[in-house]
Amino acid sequence: MSILDIRQWNFPTRVVFGAGAIERLPRLCQSSGMTAPLLVTDEGLMDVPMTQDTVSLVRDGGLDIGVFSGVKGNPSASNVEAGVAAFREGGHDSVIAFGGGSGLDAGKTIAFMARQTLPVWHFDDATPGWKDANAGDLPPVIAIPTTAGTGSEVGRASVISNEETKEKKIIFHPGMMPVAALCDPELTRGLPANLTAATGFDALVHCFEAFCAPGYHPMADGIALEGVRLAGEHLPRAVRDGNDIEARANMMAAAAMGATAFQKGLGGVHALSHAIGALHDTHHGLTNAVVMPYVVQANREAIASHMELLARVLGLQVAGYNAVFDWLLALREEVGIPHRATALGVDASEAEEMGARALRDPTAAGNPIRHSADRYAEIYTRACAGEL
Repeated sequence: MSILDIRQWNFPTRVVFGAGAIERLPRLCQSSGMTAPLLVTDEGLMDVPMTQDTVSLVRDGGLDIGVFSGVKGNPSASNVEAGVAAFREGGHDSVIAFGGGSGLDAGKTIAFMARQTLPVWHFDDATPGWKDANAGDLPPVIAIPTTAGTGSEVGRASVISNEETKEKKIIFHPGMMPVAALCDPELTRGLPANLTAATGFDALVHCFEAFCAPGYHPMADGIALEGVRLAGEHLPRAVRDGNDIEARANMMAAAAMGATAFQKGLGGVHALSHAIGALHDTHHGLTNAVVMPYVVQANREAIASHMELLARVLGLQVAGYNAVFDWLLALREEVGIPHRATALGVDASEAEEMGARALRDPTAAGNPIRHSADRYAEIYTRACAGEL
């Protein structure tokens, strides 16, 4: 059986996976009880042919579909509020979340907030606010990724930016899990090489940080290890040739695996990346890719033993931390990831602020070492200078 053949998984939600799977969307909508879905996507995808084709596909299937595209690259609370208004005014009963992480996160949050009376920040994952939600009759969501990165299609949370405080918050509720994820690697063919690299590294970071997170979760560890292996093997191929559909499919699988694995936890790469992205609106995957080796070096003492196994899974000739770290740097260079954080448009003058924000970020709790704000500031400074 080829990886491109359409098949269904159920882990952790229903996943319809394979080349051409998008053709099953109308039937999937109907079987999920949808009659009037709102397709939520980001502003850059609205006029792309595959988006218009998807809308036509659903409409031709007999459903009354609407479109909301007021989503930024880093979705904000105002984007969610506008989406909820569109959902209610259009009389919609469900959501098709379509796009990269921004469209998926916004779509899931819009569907959830359409039934809430409390503000979105009440459901910050750092608090038990999710228990206060109106959880009955939540609109069903079908998530359709058009990048291979965040894995948000199989997650129960979304990252939403607070524009007032310039912080990224994780909004969580178990009912935010899509009823189905439709993963068609054909939808990623048109993704440019630089975005393929950036989103692909996001998937890799999810797997890597989940594997290194403290705690006992062998299921997450197994998924994370295979996700790192798949990304390492197939990301360079997808970057070199965007029409390599086998590589695209394996990266789409790695993305969903990363989001499954990080139920165990994330870490300092995301903590620092969230701080940078919230202040400067940088691309999340690219920011992760740039800062990753600097955080990995800072975590060396705690993760060195993990690297013995990872090196064997990757098939490296030499086992151990140094071999994995050299592999990571070589992979970054091969797919064109900048070495210095200054390439993101930031500089070392904000080190103190970045350190404080990174420490406050909820993902910092999953880092294998509890770094201080000063230590995160130092990591940020080294990333700006390119000093490993």
